[in-house]
Amino acid sequence: MEFILRKWEVDDLDSLVEYANNYKIAKNLMNVFPHPYTAEDGIRFIETNSRQEPVQVFAITINNKACGAIGIFPQYDIMCKNAELGYWLAEPYWGNGIITKAIEQMVEYAFNTWNINRVYARPFGSNIASQKALEKAGFKLEAKMEKTIFKFGEYEDEYIYAIRK
Repeated sequence: MEFILRKWEVDDLDSLVEYANNYKIAKNLMNVFPHPYTAEDGIRFIETNSRQEPVQVFAITINNKACGAIGIFPQYDIMCKNAELGYWLAEPYWGNGIITKAIEQMVEYAFNTWNINRVYARPFGSNIASQKALEKAGFKLEAKMEKTIFKFGEYEDEYIYAIRK
């Protein structure tokens, strides 16, 4: 399935709220990703991310409709040669290989844009699909931390995957 990564636009609000307001997505993301996901949340997100230079969080678009997000977050201090990768995709598009290809594009963008040598992601232990997407994109499992995540009243394992320049 064809997709494009592009900067967020005000016109993306309706599709952002439609797709982001999904418990199955929120349960695998940090608490800064709210559930339920409201129009106010979407406005804040788009306003923040449409002004970034260089762009850190892209809209994943299919037929010019925002269907997810993928972002790269350069770290600082002793982690300054690293960047964290985060992403989500609308449920109707799961299982089409989109996230794996988006990850590959973001890794290339990250290494070309920032002076880093490692990109890492921290999928939850129960998020097997995310782990497989990272592996298909060339990431290696570096660590498994038991019960470090507390989300929606339950403990989750945290996996750390990384790829190096």
